[in-house]
Amino acid sequence: MRLHVRDMTLGEADLVIDYFLGATPEYLDMMGVDPSRLMTREAWRAHMQQQFALPPLEREVFRVTWLLDDAPVGYSSCDKVVAGEQAFMHLHVLIPDLRRQGIGTECVRLSADVYFEMFGLKRLFCQPHAFNTAPHRTLQKAGFKFVKTYMTVPGAINYHQAVTQWVLER
Repeated sequence: MRLHVRDMTLGEADLVIDYFLGATPEYLDMMGVDPSRLMTREAWRAHMQQQFALPPLEREVFRVTWLLDDAPVGYSSCDKVVAGEQAFMHLHVLIPDLRRQGIGTECVRLSADVYFEMFGLKRLFCQPHAFNTAPHRTLQKAGFKFVKTYMTVPGAINYHQAVTQWVLER
């Protein structure tokens, strides 16, 4: 088995769209996602086409695809980028049977390498829903350090929630 990470292509945009639009309300809630804030498939695809037309450093969100033996198994995204300083990452294992198998930890490490190099970062943050324990274990195993737990609206598709913030510094 070969695990690697590379820049996501526009042809893989449906991985993201299908992941969210195909998720159960319970799964979305576990991630702190408000289903009413998700775009329609058509609007989301148009937005991603517009974003992929931009150079990576100009996108609102930069994504990498996680591949196991050249098949997509997950992805990570990076947003709120302040080049040379910091950014925020998100992580998603797409295939339920592969969750809790250690793939996420290695893919988070590989994704972080891409983000640090691409954006010249000093700090990379991740702040999953405080009650979604799986990403917290993954981040800790990948070398992130606990910062704090606090209330916020972490992104455009999220509701106000408790998040636990982690940081990786270089």
